[in-house]
Amino acid sequence: MVPLIGIEEEYLVVDPRTRHVAPRAAEVLAAATDVLDVVQEITRFQVEARTPPSADLSELGSQLRTVRKEVADAARRCGLAVVASGIPVLGNVMQPPLTDDDRYLQGRVLYRALQDEISICALHVHVDVPDEEHAVYVGNHLRPWLPTLIALAANSPFFVGRDTGYASWRVISWGRWPVSGAPPYFPSYRDYELALRSLAESGALLDAKTVYWDARPSPQLPTVEIRVADVPLDVADSLTLIGLIRALVVTSLEAVRRGDRGLPVPTEVLRAAYWRAARDGLLGDSMDVRHGTLVPAPVMAGRLLEHVRPALTEAGDLTFVQEGLDRLLRQGSGAMRQRRVHSRGNDLAEVVDDLIEATVA
Repeated sequence: MVPLIGIEEEYLVVDPRTRHVAPRAAEVLAAATDVLDVVQEITRFQVEARTPPSADLSELGSQLRTVRKEVADAARRCGLAVVASGIPVLGNVMQPPLTDDDRYLQGRVLYRALQDEISICALHVHVDVPDEEHAVYVGNHLRPWLPTLIALAANSPFFVGRDTGYASWRVISWGRWPVSGAPPYFPSYRDYELALRSLAESGALLDAKTVYWDARPSPQLPTVEIRVADVPLDVADSLTLIGLIRALVVTSLEAVRRGDRGLPVPTEVLRAAYWRAARDGLLGDSMDVRHGTLVPAPVMAGRLLEHVRPALTEAGDLTFVQEGLDRLLRQGSGAMRQRRVHSRGNDLAEVVDDLIEATVA
């Protein structure tokens, strides 16, 4: 049976006149009362949209397009706009105004200046798995492919007025948190439980929800949650990534059922691969951590497709995802589009204008 998928996409609220992020998410949420599931996020710059679980990529695409349009319409009624960008392009975000929630305020005390760059937006993909133990072992199998997903999804090259030199600054910024980035390799479920116990003892966790690894057992649902990707600018790119991610989970589950708990790629090698993918995106070389070699990023994307081809075929998604991946590699990532727009007039305001338009195109 093809697993169900649930999606979360985060968007930034911007003032369409100044093009700066605006701490007015509460107004957008109040105006979006008819939207199925749009909720607050940690800062007042962000809103999050969620889809109901579905096994059908076309249905998920329809849901994402609808919710993006409805959230954008709600923002417009407030004199605002929303953009699908991994990090703010313009605006004063230090320190970001936090949403009025006790848990977020406790996080300010615990994490301090780490929260200065917390105004980040990602694509979170929940895929059904039998239980938390399976989710942990699936994470082992996902680890080698997470840098490739970073390169494909990169959509955060500019941060508050400057070009960072990275395709995904969100990944770099987020990687400074104590429990973030690629999950560790866990040879057993007991090792995972012991690690969480030690992390809690260290004070690094506010609660179970602050296990921010890019692939993790959901603290609330019988799913594995993959949260490695910048929010894509284009819904079509979101769907391509969603299809690849589900196929990766299905492929991993099959391996786990055979007793294979994944390749123990060294953490330091995976960290370097993350850095390389976040810096260069699709324009440079990516590291194939399974072999310790550099290959062009599109080649690595092709290897990912071949790895999950049987799962895509079984789900009936092969043509859809293959065409989507071909389009993404041909047209470029969100980061590449942002830089193309910027190169026309050297004006970041034009980048934000394009983000506003493309988010709901």
